[in-house]
Amino acid sequence: MPRILLTVTNDLSYDQRMQRICTSLAKAGYEPVLIGRKLANSIPLGELSFGWKRLYCFFTKGFLFYSEYNIRLFFYLLFAKADAYCAIDLDTIIPCYFASLLRNKPRVYDAHELFTEQKEIVTRKVIHRFWLGIERFAVPRFAKGYTVNLFIKDEFERRYGVKYLIVRNLPVLKPLQSVAKNLSPTIIYQGAVNEGRSFETLIPAMKAVDAVLWICGVGNFLNQSKALVKEYALEDKVIFKGAVSPKELALITQQCHIGVMLFEDTGLNQYYSLANRFFDYMMAGIPQLCVNYPEYAAILQEHPFAYLINDTSEKTISDALNKLLTNSVLYNSLQSNTIAARKELNWNEEEKKLIAFWKQIL
Repeated sequence: MPRILLTVTNDLSYDQRMQRICTSLAKAGYEPVLIGRKLANSIPLGELSFGWKRLYCFFTKGFLFYSEYNIRLFFYLLFAKADAYCAIDLDTIIPCYFASLLRNKPRVYDAHELFTEQKEIVTRKVIHRFWLGIERFAVPRFAKGYTVNLFIKDEFERRYGVKYLIVRNLPVLKPLQSVAKNLSPTIIYQGAVNEGRSFETLIPAMKAVDAVLWICGVGNFLNQSKALVKEYALEDKVIFKGAVSPKELALITQQCHIGVMLFEDTGLNQYYSLANRFFDYMMAGIPQLCVNYPEYAAILQEHPFAYLINDTSEKTISDALNKLLTNSVLYNSLQSNTIAARKELNWNEEEKKLIAFWKQIL
């Protein structure tokens, strides 16, 4: 079987997207190996249909981590059995490029986002210049690739002349479980607790909302988020669930009443995002509060399963959440639309494009 090495910088435990992709590749007759890093608190991955490898690093964040990890990753890729390399996002693209070059193997770029336009990068000039330099060097040398939406596809073609496929981050279609809703209205945020996700306004907005907010995830804004909860005395209304396994997260989401899909309009990556949780809330059958950005609005024109807001101010968020909680006609309509959308917006259909792509490569 053709062996594909796929590279990320996370510890693999909660990466639903890559687990989904690797499962599909294994089912199609390939031998995918997902490579990430080993953390002190990494949990066992359990039984998977694909191979995996975690690389240990002494450093855990910042420039020293990226440098160490890329060096370790390069040497692993150089000597591991491989028929093709797939770099997931810009932070693993250099080792994949040089390993594929030295071993004369095909290379593919999987652009999960427009990496150089993330808030935590674009707002820091030196770091932005560094990653932009990596992008300018590497992306033109990856003629084959895929990304998650039309904007990123067009932006890469405009910048570097590469023509990438679109493979959206859609969840696997599964029957809804018989899960009872929480007795009290519950709002859920799932995903990385990072800068640019509107926690500065979402958390204080909960003062005016008669519901509980569950935050499922960890990230670089977790400590600041916890500080905001303490500052506004919302310990009984905002609950941090930490990192949750994909299987458990699916059940937790179904117990909730509303999902939140918020991004600050800071950088092109946020404004033109198409996040996994947008579809995960839909697959769980719950309405969601969503920013009115182009990629989301385009999907919702055909499948109106979310309530759009035009800004992420504290009052806008609280007013919208209260409307969803009190307007049963609106809520039931959105919920009904999620059930219909599940049948079309799912990985069972989207994976066909991925498999056809790899058949051209290998």
